[in-house]
Amino acid sequence: MFELPEDIQEIQKLARDFARSELLPGAAARDHEHRFPAEQVAQLSEMGFMGMFVPENYGGAGMSTLAYVVALEEICYADASVGVTMSVNNSLACWPILAYGDEAQKQKYLPDLATGRKLGCYALTEPNAGSDAGAQRTKATPVEGGYRLDGSKIWITNAPKAQVCVAYGNLAVEERHRGVTAFILESHWPGYGIGKPEEKLGITSSATSELNFDGLFVPTENRLAGERKGFGIAMATLDGGRIGIAAQALGIAQRAFDLAVAHAKAREQFGKPIAANQAIQWMIADMATRIESARLLTWRAAVAKDSADKARASHYCSMAKLAASEAANWCADKALQIHGGYGYSKEYEVERLYRDARITTLYEGTSEIQRIVISRNYLG
Repeated sequence: MFELPEDIQEIQKLARDFARSELLPGAAARDHEHRFPAEQVAQLSEMGFMGMFVPENYGGAGMSTLAYVVALEEICYADASVGVTMSVNNSLACWPILAYGDEAQKQKYLPDLATGRKLGCYALTEPNAGSDAGAQRTKATPVEGGYRLDGSKIWITNAPKAQVCVAYGNLAVEERHRGVTAFILESHWPGYGIGKPEEKLGITSSATSELNFDGLFVPTENRLAGERKGFGIAMATLDGGRIGIAAQALGIAQRAFDLAVAHAKAREQFGKPIAANQAIQWMIADMATRIESARLLTWRAAVAKDSADKARASHYCSMAKLAASEAANWCADKALQIHGGYGYSKEYEVERLYRDARITTLYEGTSEIQRIVISRNYLG
């Protein structure tokens, strides 16, 4: 597929117009103030972008994963902090409930999440369970009528603002991933504790914090699928999360590229635009090639995600995330280099893009983890 279908092009234009007129002008101020984009998230909700692939009967827009990644790239072109807030709600909060929830759970949680009345988060990572997601130590103890959760989760995007959380506990820590079970939590429940917001290098206006569960009672009806099914749910959910980060990375990379091209044409040294220098031309050529390659791979992953071939989808999701995140970091670095000393100043946007790009090779699975996942498809 080299041309987007007409209906998805319309979604792309809607997202692009909104991002460049409403998000881009205030992005630098939100970044500087570390201000959560509540107003902007509300606008995304009105546009149907907070539950893009949730069916209409659950309050969503009923769109494809391809429509989602195309829209998300445009949002992240303007502000990756807004984009990651949208991404987590769509692919990490809504999707596992849609894919694994029973009808009562879908009816209870999806309409509020998809319409933006409530914000979702996803609590998997722990102090000793980052890349090794099977090492979950948050304890899920069966009690009358449900479970008691005790433990901590870290680096949870949206946590300070979220009212709904898809979280994981372990029924048998010594059995590692075999005991992991998924739950839907509500932030107002006793024992649900939100830590202080993290001070981050980039995406500073997104909200991130630790979550602490201290004797948190979870009724049985809030268990997502069966006991000990959680690790499979987590891995399947991360496929969608990785597509979201690929789209985020593409938005950052494209913005860095556009700024680099504009600066190269305008900036003169030794009596001519620096765009006349071969060194600059080669950087621009490599940036464009990496972005286009990663974009096509991300679109392919999105189409595969909506197919029945889950193994193929997982493979392409990891490829897309790896290619796009590394392209974003490379392009942001070269854009800063092309800007010279100006690029190192907070007065210029490329400085923010350079910081925002860095996280994309870390969350939803590091680049190293993606390479392991990809290689297993060939080496067994």
